[in-house]
Amino acid sequence: MSSNIFNILLEIINDLQKIINDSKYDTNIKRLTELITKMNNYINENRKTSELIKDEIFKLYEKVNKQFDDLKINNINNIMNNQEIKYNNGSRIKYIGQVLNGVPEGKGIMYWDNGDRYEGEWKNDKKDGKGTYYYSNGERYEGDWVNGKREGKGINYWKNGEKYEGEWKYDKREGKGIMYMKNGDRYDGEWKNDNKEGKGILYSNKGDKYVGDFRIGFDGKGIYFWSNGNRFEGDFRNGKRDGKGIMYYNDGDRKMGDYSNDYKIGKHVILTDNGIVKQIIYK
Repeated sequence: MSSNIFNILLEIINDLQKIINDSKYDTNIKRLTELITKMNNYINENRKTSELIKDEIFKLYEKVNKQFDDLKINNINNIMNNQEIKYNNGSRIKYIGQVLNGVPEGKGIMYWDNGDRYEGEWKNDKKDGKGTYYYSNGERYEGDWVNGKREGKGINYWKNGEKYEGEWKYDKREGKGIMYMKNGDRYDGEWKNDNKEGKGILYSNKGDKYVGDFRIGFDGKGIYFWSNGNRFEGDFRNGKRDGKGIMYYNDGDRKMGDYSNDYKIGKHVILTDNGIVKQIIYK
């Protein structure tokens, strides 16, 4: 290693050491982070391919890097204690919790002027991590947040008793989840853009059940089971039988034919359980 390069590296490390020794608050953390990152990248690029970095410079550098990590931890612990921020404009009223660089970071509670409240984790002044949002209308969400939006897994409770438990993306139900409806119905399946879409099962409070494709309602291929033992297998559209399908009855008979808007159309063939044609109906 040339003495010139060695001296340059040594000078940089000495400067870092001085900044660390003088750092009691977070004012130098950002600059230190940038310098340490550059040093990391530079050294990692050269340590395997050249003799640029000798053992002595590595030992000194790693010592400073360790001191920097300890400084960050101590600094954050000192700064991120419970503080109160009062807001004079906008919809926010007050924040109580951990703060970094003057904004919510860590765990805390935010109050809004409409009566809403959030208790949970924050990152750079945004709801981020685990937390619960209490709406003034009685609604509540418990779960994951990313960049201020419900995202990940969570439970939303409505005032009317309904509940959704499942996956979220950008503040909307998306992925897999279960919706418990106020009338006793339950949907267990896939969601997209806050609507039932994909594969799922709808359980009726009457004991009926639909298994198949959804696009808001029954839409596509599916099977509808009645509580009396009858079932229909076939095409659905907008929640109704529409297209080709087979109606199976609890006595063993089955009826094959076309449907439109839940009504039988055209030719329908009724077969017994052993496949014998029992009746042909034209609608």
